[in-house]
Amino acid sequence: MSISILQSYRTKYQPRLPRALRKGIRRVAVVTGDVTDSISHQQELRSMFPNTYGQPVLTFKSGKKPKYLQPKNIGVILSGGQAPGGHNVIIGLYDALKQIHPRNQLYGFLGGPSGIVDNRYMLFTDEIIDSYRNTGGFDLIGSGRTKLEKEEQFMKVWANCKELDISGIVIIGGDDSNTNAALLAEWLKSKNAGINVIGCPKTIDGDLKNAQIETSFGFDTATKTYAEMVGNIERDAISAKKYWHFIKLMGRSATHVGLEVALQTHPNITLISEEVEASAMSLNQIVTEMTDIIVTRSQQGKNYGVAVIPEGLIEFIPEMKKLIVNLNDSMALVENSAEYKQATDDQTRFGVILNHLSQTAPDSAQVFNSLPTLIKAQLLLDRDPHGNIQVSKIDTEQLLISMIKERLNALKAEGKYDGKFSGQAHFFGYEGRCAFPSNFDANYCYALGYNACALLQAEQTGYISCIKNLSAPTRKWIAGGTPLTMMMTVEKRHGEFKPVIQKALVDLNGPVFKCLQNNRQKWALEDDYQFPGAIQYFGPDEVVNATTKTLELEKGKMKQRKWYNRLRLFR
Repeated sequence: MSISILQSYRTKYQPRLPRALRKGIRRVAVVTGDVTDSISHQQELRSMFPNTYGQPVLTFKSGKKPKYLQPKNIGVILSGGQAPGGHNVIIGLYDALKQIHPRNQLYGFLGGPSGIVDNRYMLFTDEIIDSYRNTGGFDLIGSGRTKLEKEEQFMKVWANCKELDISGIVIIGGDDSNTNAALLAEWLKSKNAGINVIGCPKTIDGDLKNAQIETSFGFDTATKTYAEMVGNIERDAISAKKYWHFIKLMGRSATHVGLEVALQTHPNITLISEEVEASAMSLNQIVTEMTDIIVTRSQQGKNYGVAVIPEGLIEFIPEMKKLIVNLNDSMALVENSAEYKQATDDQTRFGVILNHLSQTAPDSAQVFNSLPTLIKAQLLLDRDPHGNIQVSKIDTEQLLISMIKERLNALKAEGKYDGKFSGQAHFFGYEGRCAFPSNFDANYCYALGYNACALLQAEQTGYISCIKNLSAPTRKWIAGGTPLTMMMTVEKRHGEFKPVIQKALVDLNGPVFKCLQNNRQKWALEDDYQFPGAIQYFGPDEVVNATTKTLELEKGKMKQRKWYNRLRLFR
């Protein structure tokens, strides 16, 4: 594969490590903290994880004398959607293994968790690893969404690891993938298999975080990528002065991405799903508030603007959430009926569904009937494997444009609006998942992989690789491990109570949301647009090594930013 000039330079970038890891794994000493509990359902989770529940938080420090460590074979898996920096986690793990002993080997299982079940793998070499340093994507070994939760799968994992003499597995993934890592760790320990399992926190959505995990990797790069594009759109808006841009951003379960991008770019309107749900806002209320801003700006001679919309908004609007549940139930009963199968056009299908909803859920029938034809059709698309509506395929941005246009036409007929409205729809999603990792993510991911190796060498299992103090210079980052069970709760999924790592939603009382809230009025009416530009890899330290606004605000470092930037010069 030929490479670009930028890629050739990026492969030469050497990520920085926390102080505790800089002298190598053989000098790492373990500091053991107090025993831990899960965030809820302690009794149930203790019974589900009798061998790995309650383990202490671990912190690493640099020891004085190097330890002799036996050669090891380790396996690594990429699980779930792509996130910038995944390759660097693998590379950090590889470099750490080879630094310990040149005979150590790292196996990459292909196509996600199914690779370790089906025994599809590749053995990494220096040549392979060196060509992927600091690159985006997951193409080195691929990824997948197979769940590891069944006895039969665990047996195959054990057999395949024994065949390759693998004593440790690193699973790189989000909340579901790390839940599976916890289940696999527990099962293997119950069998005294001698195979330890470590997780790594990945997701661009930013919803895998808590008191121990300050941010998931990929969030920094993805939000900077989206912010560049949103900034470009804002520049277009004030140049053309005749378009309203509605930009949907990834983030189905939480709005961390949209919130961070808003703080970087200052759009006129930013919708936060968690706020919509907490305020029990109806679709009409959302449309009314957005329309009010559009009308006010028009009265100022500004028939243009930018609105940022979260991908998962629909599921947070109470009436729409209820509609989706009722639609799922209705579709399960109706889609195999002769009447539905014989329907030859959308309008007939809508009629069949509407008739059923009118009998079972009249409120939802009314909401469904009020929606534009395009959205009705998308709500009836093929279900996912669990029988649920694929919310990501619903053009929420188009829905809002259509309803706002209808509202503006009504106001124009009443003589209350004489402006012009032209809505442009955008969805920025896949564009951010495989970008070259920012310097932050290149460093963070490399440290996570290196740190995962330290946890395995310390014979730990059921932990997630944890790097903290991330708003400080890399040398002040704190390396260690957090028990996966510490982040767990129990939820009912598909009729069964199951252990899950709790997703982190936007904290409406936290400093990040408050920053948006305090600036909303100003950003709505003024053109206070910010243009972050492309992710910077080379240049002034305060530019290339800036963290996200989210981290700065959560760690209270915004006012100390210049002080920290001066410190970075001496890393």
